[in-house]
Amino acid sequence: MDCCFVEGNKRFRYRACAIIVEDGYVLFAKNSLDDYYYSIGGAVEFGETVEDAVKREVLEETGEHYEIDRLAFLHENFFTGSGTLDGLECHEIAVYFLMKPKGKKELKCTSTATCGAEENVCWLPIDKLKDYKAFPAFLAEKLKNLEGEFEHIVTRQNCMT
Repeated sequence: MDCCFVEGNKRFRYRACAIIVEDGYVLFAKNSLDDYYYSIGGAVEFGETVEDAVKREVLEETGEHYEIDRLAFLHENFFTGSGTLDGLECHEIAVYFLMKPKGKKELKCTSTATCGAEENVCWLPIDKLKDYKAFPAFLAEKLKNLEGEFEHIVTRQNCMT
C-alpha cells in the first residue's frame, strides 16, 4: 500500500527519488500520457523505509541495482496536477538521494507501465536540463554544483492554496 491518498480533489504523496548522474547526464523518466519528464522514483510503501523505497524504485525503473551515495534534498512540493493528475491539488513530500554512479549509461530495462501508460527512462544533459520540461525544475540549477550538504526546498507551482 503506497503512502498516498486522495480526498476530493486533494492528493498527498510521500515519494522516494533518485538522482543518477553519469558523464554529465542525469536519468529521468517520461510516460506516454504526460508532456514532461520527471525524476526517477515513486511512492514509499506503508512500513517501508525511504532508503529501501528508492532502491526498489530504481531497480523497477532501470533494471539495475544502485547504491545510495547520500541524502541530497527534501522537497515539499505543492502543485496543480496536469496530465495523469489533472484536476488535483497536489502536496508531495519527496526525499532525493544521490546514487553512486556505475560509470555506464546502459540499463537492463528501460520501460514499465504507470497509470496505464508506457514509461521510459532517458538520460538528459545536465548543462541543458533547463531546456526540457523536467520536474522538479530546481534540479536544472542544483545539479550543476552538487555540494555535500543536504537541502530542504519548498516549491509552489500553479497551485490554488
